Amino acid sequence: MSVETAAAVAERFKELYGAEPEGVWAAPGRVNLIGEHTDYNDGFVMPFALPHTAVAAVSRREDGVLRLHSADVEGDVVELRVDDLVPESDRNWTAYPSGVVWALREAGHAVTGADIHLSSTVPAGAGLSSSAALEVVVALALNDLYDLGQKGWQLARLCQRAENVYVGAPVGIMDQTASACCETGHALFLDTRDLSQKQIPFDLAAEGMRLLVVDTQVKHSHSEGEYGKRRAGCEKGAALLGVDALRDIAYDDLDAALARLGDDEEVRRLVRHVVTEDQRVERVVSLLESGETRAIGPVLSEGHASLRDDFQVSCPELDLVVEAANAAGALGARMTGGGFGGSAIVLAEAADVETITKAVEEAFASAGFTAPRVFEAVPAAGARRVR
Repeated sequence: MSVETAAAVAERFKELYGAEPEGVWAAPGRVNLIGEHTDYNDGFVMPFALPHTAVAAVSRREDGVLRLHSADVEGDVVELRVDDLVPESDRNWTAYPSGVVWALREAGHAVTGADIHLSSTVPAGAGLSSSAALEVVVALALNDLYDLGQKGWQLARLCQRAENVYVGAPVGIMDQTASACCETGHALFLDTRDLSQKQIPFDLAAEGMRLLVVDTQVKHSHSEGEYGKRRAGCEKGAALLGVDALRDIAYDDLDAALARLGDDEEVRRLVRHVVTEDQRVERVVSLLESGETRAIGPVLSEGHASLRDDFQVSCPELDLVVEAANAAGALGARMTGGGFGGSAIVLAEAADVETITKAVEEAFASAGFTAPRVFEAVPAAGARRVR
C-alpha cells in the first residue's frame, strides 16, 4: 500500500472529523491457495495476503460514541453509541467495524469510542475476504490505540466472533487470521484447531510462474443460507461419526467412515470433501517445502473438482475459469473462497499468462457471462500500522 493512500485516507478523516487521526492502519484481503471449507471443521488451510487492503484512519473517543465513515459507500458519517451495540441489529456495512468494537468490549477491553474513516481496495463479494480486512484493520487500530496487548491471532479470534455473533455469518477463522498474520512472500499454513502457524516461502516469480486471480464478478453472500447449510451438514457428519470435528477423520480411514454414514449421500459428500481437502493442504505444503512448486497445480485442480462435485459450492462461471485455463495450458486452477461466485485462482507459467487470460476472457464472452477481472496475486504483508 502506498504512502499516498495512507495520506489520502488521513486527509479525508481530517475533513470529516475536524482533526488529524491518531494513526492509519492497513489490513489485506486474502487468497486461499488450498484448504476450502476446512477451517470450521478444525482442519488445515493455506492462505496468503493480497496487496489489496482495507485502510483505516482512527482516533480514540472517551464519550462512548462510535463514528464510522467509508469512502466506498455513499452516505454521511454514521454515529452509534458503544453501549447500544447489539448483535444482529445492523444489516449494513457498519456491522463489521461496530461488531469489532462490540467483541472487544464483550471480551473485557475498555474501548470507549472511536472516530473511524475506512477505504478499501479489496474487491467486495469476490471471495477475497473484504469483510475480514475491514474487521482486522479496525481491531488492530483499536488494539494499538487502547494498548490492549492482543497478538494477531487473538485479534483474529475476536474478529471472527464479531462476524459470527454480531454480523450473523457463520464463518471460520481463516480469513481473519490470514489478514492479521500473513507475511510478504509466504503462504500461511494454519492449523485452525490450535491456531499454530507456519510461514511457507511462496515466491512464484523466482521460479518463472504466476498465480492469477480471476474475479468472475458473480457476487456471493455467506450469511445467506447455503454456507450455513454446508456447515451444519459437516457438524452432522462429525456427530454421526462420533468425533469432535471432521479434522479427526484420518485420510486413510475415509472409506470406512463413509461406509458408516450409510445412505446419507449429502453428508457423505461433505465429509469426503473435508477429509480429502485437509490431505490436499498437507500435500501442497510438502511439495512447496521440497521445491516441487509446479506439482501443486494438479492438486489445485483436484480441489476444484471436490468443491464442485462433493461440496457443491461452485457455479458455472467458476467452472468455466478452471476448464478454460487448464485447456489453455495452466498448471492447475480452482475456485477460492466460500463459493457460489467470487474468484478462481490459476497457477501458470509466466510465459503462458497472456494466452490463458485471453482464453478465459473469450470463454466468458462466448458463454454470455460478464467479463471477468483478472489480476496477478503476489503474497503481501499482513495487517500493520502505516502512519
